[in-house]
Order: sequence, then structure tokens, then C-alpha cells
Amino acid sequence: MADTKKKNVKDLSYAELIAERNKVKQEYMDLRFQSVIGHVDNPMQKRLLRRQIAKLNTFIREKEISGLDK
Repeated sequence: MADTKKKNVKDLSYAELIAERNKVKQEYMDLRFQSVIGHVDNPMQKRLLRRQIAKLNTFIREKEISGLDK
């Protein structure tokens, strides 16, 4: 999602949003584990991933409210 634009994320289906969120969450968990071990190339990446997850959650919730989650 790092190179995906906001308008492209809005056009994703509900299932694609869920899959993208799960992928970004996995990246975030991997980065957290690396930071515990002590090897992180870019510590700001954690913040960016958290924000991406929040944005995806927002779009997912919009789809749920509008009834497009089925």
C-alpha cells in the first residue's frame, strides 16, 4: 500500500480492503519484532504502517455502514 494512492484504495472492494489490511498488519508485526531484536532500518516505518492500518479500517467501516460489505 505504500505506493497505492488514496483514490485507488477507495475503489477496492470490501474483501480486497480486508486482505490489504491483513497484509499491512503483518508487515507492522514483522517490523515490531525486528525492533525488539534491535535491527530496524527505518523506525518511522512503524508510524506509517499504523496510519495505513487506520486508513484501511476507516474505508472498511465506510463500506460496512453503506452496506457494501457483502
